Amino acid sequence: MNTKTKIIQSIKIWIVIYPSITLFYALFGSYLSAVPLYLRTLILTLILVPWMIFVGLPLVHLLLKKISANEKP
Repeated sequence: MNTKTKIIQSIKIWIVIYPSITLFYALFGSYLSAVPLYLRTLILTLILVPWMIFVGLPLVHLLLKKISANEKP
């Protein structure tokens, strides 16, 4: 994989993970504040990794494909 492809993939991942983590903590942060850090991290990853792999990243790929198809003359 070349550098440009890695950068694009990193941006796609960031587009999904940043809002997902922010929303997760906005919704559940107060409930998880008393839970030890290692358990919070476990819960976060158990929910967000499947979300990213099966929903978030495929959605971003689909949206970018549609956008790039609309830009072609």
